[in-house]
Amino acid sequence: MVVGLGNPGPEYDATRHNVGWWAVDRLVHDWGFDAFEREGDLLISRGERAGEAVEVIKPTSYMNRSGLALASRLASAPEDFDLSRDLLVVVDDVALEVGRVRLRPQGSPGGHNGLKSVDAVVGGGGYGRLRIGVGACPRGTTLVDWVLSDMEPEDEDQVVELLPMLGEAIGVWMLEGAEAAMSRFNR
Repeated sequence: MVVGLGNPGPEYDATRHNVGWWAVDRLVHDWGFDAFEREGDLLISRGERAGEAVEVIKPTSYMNRSGLALASRLASAPEDFDLSRDLLVVVDDVALEVGRVRLRPQGSPGGHNGLKSVDAVVGGGGYGRLRIGVGACPRGTTLVDWVLSDMEPEDEDQVVELLPMLGEAIGVWMLEGAEAAMSRFNR
């Protein structure tokens, strides 16, 4: 299960907070998965990769409530579903420079409200996360204004150039594990 966090609505499409959606949209395209279909507060695309069933999910309940939207899907996951192995959440990260990528098998939300929401639902940070750098908030700008503002064209270009590589990283994480993905793609 690969979950991209973002906010619904065209006014958020080009914002820093939606780079998780950019990544999963590209993943669905590159992997030839079905189009996203609405299921409650989720958009879900399904497909298969190297013989493994994969769901790519975009919660549509706004960033701060992502976990609540995801709760019903997690509750109906197969019995052998293991959070630490089978869940990867893709998010923006203001602590990373634009163009940096950080894959981790678990961790803290680090101030990210979307991850805080997911943590609250699953009972902690024992799931994978792929953080995409969107740059630090400039002085004189609030964090909310920064993450909800459109990216500068050169920053957007850097993130868009990463998207094919992020799909590769997700594939390695899924098939070879977090350690292999971290060693090859963290930068």
